[in-house]
Amino acid sequence: MIRGNAAAILGIPGLDRLQRERRKHQRVKVSLMGRYMLSDRREFPCQSIDMSPGGLALIAPVKAPVGDKVIAYLDQIGRVEGTVARHLENGFAMALAVPLLKREKLADQLTWLANRHALGMAEDRRHERIQPRLTRTTVRSPDGAATPGKIIDISLSGASVNTDAVVAMGMRVTVGETPGRVVRVFNGGFAMEFLRPIPPEQFSDTMKL
Repeated sequence: MIRGNAAAILGIPGLDRLQRERRKHQRVKVSLMGRYMLSDRREFPCQSIDMSPGGLALIAPVKAPVGDKVIAYLDQIGRVEGTVARHLENGFAMALAVPLLKREKLADQLTWLANRHALGMAEDRRHERIQPRLTRTTVRSPDGAATPGKIIDISLSGASVNTDAVVAMGMRVTVGETPGRVVRVFNGGFAMEFLRPIPPEQFSDTMKL
């Protein structure tokens, strides 16, 4: 097997490009909550199993026929579309139709997501959770319902909130103006993971979600 820069050393035309393309289309195991819409415009919740810039496997309650067009909206990824390639036991796999200019961005997003947990651990070691000065906030659920809440603490990647809002694991919520996903539910509130980490330069006890 030719590795590293050996292709360039041996002068094999195009091999480096082929290796780069292969890396870009490797499937990454990512568990993202979302929704999908079938060709008849019915919508259902879903969860990703794995994904590449060219394909997506979903846990889905309703399977579309092979060849049908499907549009999916995934947390932290956004809108993707394609056609059903095959059925799985608990969902289906899609062949994605991603414009060439967006494939590189999607590959970068997937790389970040694949390393998110490791990066999050590193962030937790470097940055303690802090209690912001402005603790009063509003928790909004996907149906638009708003419930008062109080921020317990925040980190670069998430926050804990005290509230009477009824939430569930994996549910998408917006705290103040910051969207995220519920990762833990406890008596009197929940912990959320932000869809996008807070830039370190903006992280302080004076910030407002």
